[in-house]
Order: sequence, then structure tokens, then C-alpha cells
Amino acid sequence: MNKAIYIATSEEDSGKSIITLGLMSMLIGKTAKVGYFRPIVEDFEDGKLDNHIETVINHFGLDISYNDAFAIKKSKLIKKKNKGKLGEVVDLIIEKYKQLEEQFDFVLVEGTSFTGEGTVIEMDMNVLIAKNLGIPAIIVGSGVGKTLDELVDSMRLAYDSFKVKEVEVLAVIANKVQSENIDLITSGLKKNLPESVLINAIPMISTLNNTTIQEIVNELDAKVLFGEAYLNNQISSFSVGAMQLRNYLNHLKEDGLVITPGDRADIILGALQANESVNYPSISGIVLTGNIIPEDTILKLIEGLSPVVPVIAVKEGTYVIANKIGDIKPKIYANNTQKIQTSIDTFEKYVDLERLTDKFIKFEVEGMTPKMFQYNLVKRAKKHRKHIVLPEGNDDRILIAAARLLLMDVVDITILGDKKQIVSKAADLGLDMDFTKVHIVNPRKDKNYDDYVNTYYELRKAKKMTLEIAKDLMEDGSYFGTMMVYKGHADGMVSGAAHTTQHTILPALQFIKTKPNSSVVSSIFFMCLEDRVSIFGDCAINPNPTAEQLAEIAISSADSSLAFGIEPKVAMLSYSSGSSGKGDEVDKVRAATEIVKSKRPDLKIEGPIQYDAAVDLAVGQSKMPNSEVAGHASVLVFPDLNTGNNTYKAVQRETGALAIGPMLQGLNKPVNDLSRGCTVDDIINTVVITAIQAQGL
Repeated sequence: MNKAIYIATSEEDSGKSIITLGLMSMLIGKTAKVGYFRPIVEDFEDGKLDNHIETVINHFGLDISYNDAFAIKKSKLIKKKNKGKLGEVVDLIIEKYKQLEEQFDFVLVEGTSFTGEGTVIEMDMNVLIAKNLGIPAIIVGSGVGKTLDELVDSMRLAYDSFKVKEVEVLAVIANKVQSENIDLITSGLKKNLPESVLINAIPMISTLNNTTIQEIVNELDAKVLFGEAYLNNQISSFSVGAMQLRNYLNHLKEDGLVITPGDRADIILGALQANESVNYPSISGIVLTGNIIPEDTILKLIEGLSPVVPVIAVKEGTYVIANKIGDIKPKIYANNTQKIQTSIDTFEKYVDLERLTDKFIKFEVEGMTPKMFQYNLVKRAKKHRKHIVLPEGNDDRILIAAARLLLMDVVDITILGDKKQIVSKAADLGLDMDFTKVHIVNPRKDKNYDDYVNTYYELRKAKKMTLEIAKDLMEDGSYFGTMMVYKGHADGMVSGAAHTTQHTILPALQFIKTKPNSSVVSSIFFMCLEDRVSIFGDCAINPNPTAEQLAEIAISSADSSLAFGIEPKVAMLSYSSGSSGKGDEVDKVRAATEIVKSKRPDLKIEGPIQYDAAVDLAVGQSKMPNSEVAGHASVLVFPDLNTGNNTYKAVQRETGALAIGPMLQGLNKPVNDLSRGCTVDDIINTVVITAIQAQGL
């Protein structure tokens, strides 16, 4: 079964709670451990709790703490967004969701409620969250005050908002519709939404849409004088008792609420007596206004009546209170078991549970968002901690990245260079770096220097290496750092911020060498686009690979993709798609594709194929309608370095994509090269990837 579902709405008062309670009841009956998560909650006062969370956790007895069940309050979200820090919010939501995902078999995620400040961004946030969590959605909409066309249009708009970001919508539920219109609404939605989407409609249930006395107590901070056991009484209407009793009695209605000043003993007692009389309707409760408590004699009289409906007192005047009560939106509270059970029963009656369960089981996540990819990288690196050497200790970016990596507590770090200079530069940069947690090594003065020199000499003496040359080279950070990796004194190396690719890779080729099953060292970039992560290779190493080399690059890239949690769908890129193109270059790609198919029949691969056909579904279906890869490619293999390097840089600059890499493939131990134009984030990401490679991937 799929691990989670996202319940979303596009408007206030949609009745989302019915769906949440109904789904939770269904899931608990089918799954061992079910969790609950609200990424964004409304602001609540200190000492109080979010009602949604409190109700679900308490009623179903979920083994989850309150603070673990939400990520951020709406006011804080708005502040973060205004400061351009929405990415931090998404990171927090992913982190908290992943913690729940590890604890539970299934997590029900409830979206925002569209109340208060910030409603204009809520739809986009719901879509963004569902996308980054990689979970499908159920969309709930309200039929209140809408024509059929308006309801259908609003639901279609909400559906399109999710689908345009490639969030799968499993079901659309129209709530609070007139009973007699259920079939009409269901039919209208089915005509306007894909057949794959489950369509259901739920009628307006009066008992769920009536306010209770308890809600008035909560909203108005009222004092309960009598009838605490009856606070769940539902209110069908309310009226103000300001006229003489003989006239007011004519205004009483079944389950009506009486609002009257606290000194109107005639109205209070008359309403209570009418409640007892078979000749008048039963009232739901009495609200005493003006911060006036009846005299002791009146209180004693009320106390002696049985049964007693709730009598509550509020501070403000009658007019203000009447308006406030009129504005209260019905809610479901943890102690209102009647409303909760009604919600569950209603959901089970009007929603096709069998088809919905089937959709949960069959749903599979495709692709991975950049945020989730980066989260998984850090998590995996932390799981089996590795030691990474950074040879370029004289580069400011390296020191800043090292300081941040120490705060992340993700890897052990060695920096090569002069310790006094590094400490001084760190101070100049204002870095709060704990030098007790980072190793600083000066190659020439290190205890392993002589051993490294001799090792290098023995490995390369057949290539006319001398001890003097070996000594000179081993003072170089790239050679010393690579030897640390070779000798097992470090698990991986990241260099290239201040040196060429050749300077970084040459030592690795000389003595770390390639894996037994590899003859080609190649590279990939993880291209973190807006809504997906693609792998580009080779964009850094091989200028003009042969068909055999291109095939090996493709296989290595596919294996790397799989190792990092991305399903490999390999596109062998060229200037033509299918069999239409002619010429040496396209023939090379065609031959490479056939080699991959023969060596690795398990891989989904297409080639030759053009870039647009590889990544755009419409173009892919048009040019290659029977292809499993066209329009869905996750691994893009370029025919030569010129094409690959320029393409990755063009995509990066024009789309704002984050390019993580290059990550080298084919070496016995991980050594990775940075671009000399790299940012601090590039260094951090490459270090994390190197640490994961060192785990044996």
C-alpha cells in the first residue's frame, strides 16, 4: 500500500474533517500503524492546541506526540515567505514528515483550512508540499452556494493545480451538496475529470453543520454555569430574548439557542420552563450576556430544575455576542463523539471505499523532487558517517563549506593546508568553526608524508618515477589527498575549486584506478530542476567517446541513478529520434544503445532520441509513441563532451536548476571534481555525494 495520502481543499469550510476522520477510520482497519500530520496549522494561543490534531490523535488513540504532528504555524510561514525563505519551510516539512514515515505504515497528511491571513498562498503551498513529499492527493470541495457549473469548475481548477505539478490526484469529493443533486453532481464531475480519478459526492449533513454549545464556550471563552454534561447539544438557530416573556415564547424553536442579558430572570426561567413543557420546543442552551451572573436565588432555582440545559455566561453585550455566535463555523472537537461517529458513518456511506483502497495499493511514486533528493542525500550520508578530505584549504569557499558541514554533522573532514593560515582565514571570514572537530594537515609536515612518497614511487617507478619527483608531487594537495584515500586514511576526496579537472583526476587515474568492471571514468550531474531530478552524463570528462565507451557511460549512469533512488529511464541523446537520422554521430549513438540493450536488458533505454522528445511528454508521445522512455527520461546521456557540458550549463543558467556534481563514476574509490566556478552549496552537495559513494554505492 502507498505510504501516505494528502487531503487538500481549495476553500474554507469544505468539510475536510469528514474526509480526514473517515479515511483515518478506514486506514486503521487495514493498516497496523497509522500516523497523522498537518504541515501547516493555524495560529493558536499558548497553552492551547490545534483542534484538528487534538481530535484525531485523541479519538483514534494515535501513538504520536502533538508537536510531531505539525511542522509550522501559518504566521511563521508567511514571515518566511516574505523573506524569500520558503525553501526552509519545505525542508522542515520534509524532515518532520520523514520522521513520521519511518515510524508508521501509513501517514494521513491534512492540508490547510483556508482561514485567516495568508489564504491566497495556500493552494500553491498544498501543491508544493504534496509534490515534495511525493504523495498523491484527495481533493475536497464544497457545494454550498454554488451552481453545478461553478462547483465543477472549482473542482477542475483544483485538480489542474495539482496535475500541472505532476501530483497524482486519486479522488475528488464534492461535499455539502443537496441530497437530490448527488447523481447530477457526480455525473458532471465525471464528464470533466479523467476516468482514472475516483468521483464521489457527500450530501449536507445538518448535524455536522450545526454549532454546539461547546464550540460557543471555546470561541467566546464562556463560563459554564449549568449543564456541563450537555455541552454537545447542537444549535439549529438562535434568538435574542429582549422582549417580554409572553412574546418571546413565540420565538422559541427546536434546538434553538436563547441569548439574553444575565439579569433577565424572566426570560431565563421562562425558557427553562418552556424546555420542560410538552407545549413548547426543546432549547439547546442559554447564553447570558453583559458579564452579569443571576442572583443567588435565581441560581438556586435553576439548580433545582432537572434536566438542565447548558447555561453559560459571557462578558460582552447581547448585540456583539449575537453577531459573534452567527460567525462561528461548526467544528468537530475531540469530546464530541457523536459528530465524529456521524462523520465516519457518512464517509463510509457515500465514498467508494473499495475503489479508494485499490488506488492506494496501486499508486507508485514517479520521479523525485529536488528538495526530497537533497534531504535523502543528507540522511544517507549521516547513516554511515564517512571521512572526506578537502585539499584546497586556501580557498574561502572550501572553509565556509567545511564550517557548514560541521554544523550539519554529516561527515568527518580533513582540510589540507597550513593550520595557522587556515585558522586566521576562518577568523577573517567570521566562521564559527570548531577546530577540535576538523583535521588540518600540512602535507609536507605530516607523519605519513614519507610513507605516501614511497608508496607513490613504488606504484609509478615502472613509469620512470623518481623519489625526488614523488616528493615534489606529494606536497601537492591533490596528490596527497588522493593518497589518503588510496591508503584508507580518508574515504573520499573533493577537489577542483581552485584546480583543473585534470589536476584533480590524474592522481586518481594513476593509483586509485578504475573498478574491475570499468574501463571508462565518466561523470554525471544531478540536475535538480523545479519539479524533478534528472541525471546528465557525461558532461565533464570524455571529449568524444566511442560507441563502446558511450554504452559504458550509460550503464554507469543508470546504476548511479538507481543507487541514489531515481528510477533509470535512459535517453541516448542525438540530433534525431528513432530511425530517421543518418550520419556518423547518430550511428554512434544507435550502436551504443544496442550495446547497452545486449549487456543490460533490464534497463529501460531509448536511442537515438532528441532532448525534447526525451523530457517532454507531448513531444515524446508524438515522435516515439510506443517508447517507455520518451517523455519520461531521468538519465540523459550526451554523445560528446561539447554537447553535454554546454547543455548542463545552459539548463542550469536558464532555469535556475541546481547542478550537483560532477560525480565521477568508474573509480575504485570516490574522488570528485568541482567546477572552479562552484558555490559553497555546490561543495557541500558534492561532499555529501562523495560520502554516499564511499558507503559502497
